[in-house]
Amino acid sequence: MVNTVALILWAAVTLYAIFGGADFGAGFWDLTAGGAERGRRPRALIDISLGPVWEANHVWLIFSLVILWTGFPPAFGAIMTTLYVPLTIAVLGIVLRGSGFAFLRVSLRTNEKRIFGAVFALSSVIVPFALGVVAGSIASGKVPTNGQGDPIDAWFNLESLVCGLLAVAACAYLGAVFLTASARWLGAEDLEEAFRKRSIGAAVATGAVAAAAMVVFLDNGPNRMERLIGVALPVVILSAVLGLLALYLLARRREKTARFCAIGAVGSIMAAWGVAQYPYLLGDHLTLAEAAAPSGTLVFMIGVVIVAAFTVVPSLIWLYRLDFQGRLMEIPDTALTKG
Repeated sequence: MVNTVALILWAAVTLYAIFGGADFGAGFWDLTAGGAERGRRPRALIDISLGPVWEANHVWLIFSLVILWTGFPPAFGAIMTTLYVPLTIAVLGIVLRGSGFAFLRVSLRTNEKRIFGAVFALSSVIVPFALGVVAGSIASGKVPTNGQGDPIDAWFNLESLVCGLLAVAACAYLGAVFLTASARWLGAEDLEEAFRKRSIGAAVATGAVAAAAMVVFLDNGPNRMERLIGVALPVVILSAVLGLLALYLLARRREKTARFCAIGAVGSIMAAWGVAQYPYLLGDHLTLAEAAAPSGTLVFMIGVVIVAAFTVVPSLIWLYRLDFQGRLMEIPDTALTKG
């Protein structure tokens, strides 16, 4: 039961990393789109693409927190008390990002649009960075079981910061791939080509940061690195292969298939982390079994997940399917027109 709940937790975190990551990545490209005139059409594409799903993906984050809190309470307490600084930044960023996006869509004045657009874009970079820092702190063993870790040193270190950069790069990569497919569906050939180039650049950057992260973690305990290049190596190789395949498909203008390969590449990174981390939940000092709630709680939780699988999950799959097909996009007449 412990392994089952741990697998459910990993799946929820991975789904948030993929679908929430694509949304955050779109915000990254909003931030780097340029001035008002140059960035008008890319930002319009981002607005059209995010509109149907921009808040739905937080379901996976809430689900992850509930599973961690209920299924592994000692780990939840240790993480929350030690890493409250980056977690607070992430929560504030999520709130500001949602508010910025919502008010941006209904604002009429140019100055208001700029302010809310900046809030949305900056938060889209800050949130994945903060969450990546949290993941790096957990993986590198900076969170003690008693939760009395240093509130600054626990996350302000090379291992955690490089994981934050990796999260931002991976989100930018996913966002660019998704936006390339959206631009193709909308018939905006110049935007399609622009985001194709950005996808390739973000993929290279993500690979470089991932390689740097592995080098950094070489000095962070031999056991973890042995697992990463040992039992988790096939998953690491799979991630690299899927990433390269996505680049090939993007070059061949097969954006829809490339999107699934990009999802697989990021999902494989998460899987490699999970395999290398197992059977520990915090660093190399707290195992899943040690952190698990009583068996009765785990049984009840698995039952709740089964119920959710037949209620919430089908609705989300339908939502994602309709969104991938472009059937939920609201396209203003002048949104993507040139000039």
